[in-house]
Amino acid sequence: MNVMHPSIAASSALFPDAARRRAVDDAMTTLLAEARARMADGAVGPTLDMPAFHDALAGFDFATPRHLADLLPWVVEQLEHGIVHLTHPRYCGLFNPQPSFPAECADRIVAAFNPQLATATTSPVPVELEAHVIRAIARRAGLPDSATGHFTTGGSEANFTALICALTRAHAAFGRRGVRAFAGDPMMYVSRDAHVAWFKIAHQAGIGRAAVRVVDTDAAGQMDPGALRAAIAEDRAAGRIPVMIAATAGTTGAGMVDPLHACSRIARDAGLWYHVDAAWGGAVIVSDRLRPLLAGIETADSITIDAHKWLATTMGCGMFLTPHGGVLNDAFHVAASTAPFMPSNARHLDPYVTTAQWSRRFLGLRLFVALAAAGWQGYAAHVERAVDLIATLKAELAARGWTIANSSEMAVLCVIPPAGFLPAAEIARAVVASREGWVASTRFQGRDVVRICVTNGETSPSDMHALADLLHATGQAPAA
Repeated sequence: MNVMHPSIAASSALFPDAARRRAVDDAMTTLLAEARARMADGAVGPTLDMPAFHDALAGFDFATPRHLADLLPWVVEQLEHGIVHLTHPRYCGLFNPQPSFPAECADRIVAAFNPQLATATTSPVPVELEAHVIRAIARRAGLPDSATGHFTTGGSEANFTALICALTRAHAAFGRRGVRAFAGDPMMYVSRDAHVAWFKIAHQAGIGRAAVRVVDTDAAGQMDPGALRAAIAEDRAAGRIPVMIAATAGTTGAGMVDPLHACSRIARDAGLWYHVDAAWGGAVIVSDRLRPLLAGIETADSITIDAHKWLATTMGCGMFLTPHGGVLNDAFHVAASTAPFMPSNARHLDPYVTTAQWSRRFLGLRLFVALAAAGWQGYAAHVERAVDLIATLKAELAARGWTIANSSEMAVLCVIPPAGFLPAAEIARAVVASREGWVASTRFQGRDVVRICVTNGETSPSDMHALADLLHATGQAPAA
């Protein structure tokens, strides 16, 4: 790799002139397009020689500048061979999608302008554009026209926001005194199959990991309403203070949806904040055909939806939605006198007083451009296609003797191999090791399963057939 003479001014490397910038931009476009074409036909998993990479990396002592024209191809090459390719059509693992092209374009625009979204004074167009998208998504979810919210770095931040709102509404002194305001330990309730990030969130919020009460699931893998009522009653009898129920719409392990209406009724009866973590499954609101799967989500006090999951934006692009704008403001408000350096505008509600973040990237443009380009119908086709592809794989594996362990319509399939096959976890590891596909293993309802999820808008029926062949061939135990 060529190096530049140390006497070259730093500004020429960090801020090249327009002609040089255009040349590098054009080269990058070609470079990435070529890499994308190779990745689609290549290995799903990493193929990089890591010892050789470590040796090369050690050579970057940052004492001598290197030419960008040589540096960028090197970086792309390392990524092409050194990551699990979430963009591969046979990556059928976690909730990580191939990003849509409009979202990629938006990300590039944001990088060029680099707006700061703390206040509407500095970024009036980005702040209003994000608010417009949030209102549109909230209406689609069935929330009232007055609903508000914001974009987040991901589902964990959105869920954290929900808990802070719940605690803020539960006791007027929480904002000033924290958990000391409560007469007992605050408690929240999730199903056994909810995301484990809730324990981190409880820790961050200062109520402690023991505040997360894990509620049993029923035979279908959904939160058991009877067990939920019993847990709340037990905690109250012990002097603890229930504050929030968090139902899941699209569990990570099996794509199950908790009984949203039943959870809502229990929350109302108990006077608790009702949150729906729809980080994955919330995407089905774009589809008239699939929207009934989330019946009851419109009764929530808050909702999490990750656009960087099934809505296929680039990472990270979560959303927090709520009909309680006043509570959201109470939770994160900052007195103007304590931040005189902020260029606030009284005509707008600045993001820094309604979110956990302060400085923030323009996250929402990715979903705005994608929605504007595809419309609700285009997004509906994307989501429905994933469901149909999983149905194809489900039928093919069932015909080969595999047991279907879950009954989700959220493009998540959990299967148990036929008798005599390798255990599910070994099959998943072997598929990943083959680099011809990527699936996960987990436990669902006490059984080990192979977990498959379609997240890529370019995955085809032929990819599903190839994956079925790979699973079946990999799973057959070696002859004695």
